[in-house]
Amino acid sequence: MERSAPLPDTPGTTPQARPPAGELDAPIRSKELFNNRSCVFIEHEGMVYALRATRTGKLILTK
Repeated sequence: MERSAPLPDTPGTTPQARPPAGELDAPIRSKELFNNRSCVFIEHEGMVYALRATRTGKLILTK
């Protein structure tokens, strides 16, 4: 099997900084996210979303 040469770096770009692997895999607990609230607002790419926790334990994300 033939090995291919590594791809050259693209001029003007820098590699993205990545958090440690343990941080990528760790889920965020909803109790920590909501902190005794039933709704939190999340800004994503200029839009604001509402994340609500229902009484039955479900999550609803709306614009």
